[in-house]
Amino acid sequence: MLFDMDGTLVDSEKVWAVALRELAVHAGGELSETARLAMIGGSMAVSMQLLRDDLGQPDRDEAADVAWLQHRVAELFAAGLVWRPGAMELLRAVRAAGLRTALVTSTGRRLVELALDTLGRENFDVVVCGDEVSAPKPDPAPYLTAARLLGVPVGACVAIEDSPTGMASAVAAGAVVLAVPAELELPPTDGVHLRDTLVGVDAAYLAGLLARIPG
Repeated sequence: MLFDMDGTLVDSEKVWAVALRELAVHAGGELSETARLAMIGGSMAVSMQLLRDDLGQPDRDEAADVAWLQHRVAELFAAGLVWRPGAMELLRAVRAAGLRTALVTSTGRRLVELALDTLGRENFDVVVCGDEVSAPKPDPAPYLTAARLLGVPVGACVAIEDSPTGMASAVAAGAVVLAVPAELELPPTDGVHLRDTLVGVDAAYLAGLLARIPG
């Protein structure tokens, strides 16, 4: 099983929103809601480009902004993260069923290590971070990497996501995709099973999604 992190397992997109808006104020501006929503599920590089465009400051020092943002998000992550509805129960059920799991996130390793204090390192056989892959979501590389490290064909994996960017990555990789919206409305998409919440989802439900694969 392949789990996205921000907005899927934990309600950390709100944490990122706080830190990004504070960064915009630090830069002497204000982050628009349009730019913030466009950042969800994307890589750090994409988010920083959106920030510069939104503020009209094309020459901002990206490395300095990233360092500022990571420091602030680290402070917020360390204060504790809130599970998304049904996520903790699903993760426990999957592990109790003996299924191999991967965390597949656009967030960098430093912050993921803090999040794992909430998620539990023991709950994942593999952790794939956004700064450790050849290309970020929506490229299929993160999910392909996770499946390879698990030693499982990606077509035999269910990827659980919350954003269009993550959905696109998982679909392109060839995984079966279950998507539950958090901050963004998710449109009906070929190859994606949509639910309003993870409440009630268990290992048997995920196995049923895999059983629907033709042939």
